[in-house]
Amino acid sequence: MRGGLTEAGPTPARGTFQAAITAVAVLAALALFVSACATGGTGARDEGPAHADAAAGAATASPSAAPTDTPDRQDAVRLVKDDPEVSAEVKRGLKPCVGDEYPVDVSYGDLTGGAHSDIVVNVLTCGDAVGVGAYVYREEDGRYQNVFKAEEPPVYAEIDRGDLVVTKQVYEEGDPFSSPSGENVLTYRWARDHFVKEYSWHNDYSSVVGEDATPAPESG
Repeated sequence: MRGGLTEAGPTPARGTFQAAITAVAVLAALALFVSACATGGTGARDEGPAHADAAAGAATASPSAAPTDTPDRQDAVRLVKDDPEVSAEVKRGLKPCVGDEYPVDVSYGDLTGGAHSDIVVNVLTCGDAVGVGAYVYREEDGRYQNVFKAEEPPVYAEIDRGDLVVTKQVYEEGDPFSSPSGENVLTYRWARDHFVKEYSWHNDYSSVVGEDATPAPESG
């Protein structure tokens, strides 16, 4: 009986040891499974849509430079080249500076209250980006028509809160081309079928403060 008990003693110990090993292995496997789920399973699926939503949000918040029904930059260049109102001198100078990049600034906005965006095109020189021509095109009957032009360089036109603002640099005798004495700024607003000058003012670069804006003479 005693011998049987002596022989039987180690068996439970071995069983307990083996059970402990088994338990540790199960815990390790369980931990590995939970870790895998956290990094490669549900976690990865949760991250995916978040990135997709962020990309979609960025695309939505980033408006295109021009509506799909408005001519793009290359179309704007063709508008100027095909426009009989544009001088031959400006057309001759309208050539690519590098590759197929033309020296033009193109902007879109509502200046005339039409159904489509108006187009403002500034033609510049390649070397020093001096404005040699500024034009506004309005969509009429499915075609863009020239409704404004200024070709007295240096000149530049832009849209400012629904108005057309044209800036012309002024040179006095002896001024180098890189250093004009001042600038004349003219503001135009669309009235029925043409632009009417509303205000004009002069900024003297040699003065600390430019002159106040004064109403322009009545347009005939």
